[in-house]
Amino acid sequence: MSRYTGPMWKKSRRYGVSLSGTGKELERRPYAPGQHGPNARVSLSEYALQLHEKQKLRFIYGLNERQFFNLFEKAGKIREGLHGENFLVLLERRLDNLVYRLGLATTRQQARQLVNHGHILVDGKRVDIPSYTVEVGQVISVRERSQEMQIIKDAVEAVYGRPDFVTFDADKLEGSLVRYPEREEMPAEVEESYVVEFYSR
Repeated sequence: MSRYTGPMWKKSRRYGVSLSGTGKELERRPYAPGQHGPNARVSLSEYALQLHEKQKLRFIYGLNERQFFNLFEKAGKIREGLHGENFLVLLERRLDNLVYRLGLATTRQQARQLVNHGHILVDGKRVDIPSYTVEVGQVISVRERSQEMQIIKDAVEAVYGRPDFVTFDADKLEGSLVRYPEREEMPAEVEESYVVEFYSR
């Protein structure tokens, strides 16, 4: 299954979460799309709830189904901690997500594009793989030739806060993962236990 490239605002309304991270999708119409609009009565089965949460999480981080499942399997091999929380931590440690978390991009999609085009360095070496797993202490920076890019400048200026598990130097345009994120620092609108249940059927 390939990565979804359709209208993200429609998906945001379907799952009730801002997939762009801006919140604009839900400002005018904070309800699911469809002819019944806000008056739609929906009763979801247990399976539908599990699928809903799985798809919501997958769209938040922008992964295709194979990438998503492989990372879920990898999380299951971690001996310490809960499977669902370990899965969220692995999602947060993806390079494209951390570029977004550092404020070098306004959305995860934009962050993925910056990585794909070779604008991002990890410990001084160019890494163009968005799924690259960042380790604690590694330094993420912008390639010197790319530091004058307007989209990066605009993104850095638009940031109003960064999570505590990263540090960032705006002058050098570099930051690092200082520790693994805690559960409360990861998406609160996701019930990861449903995702575990979905794949455990």
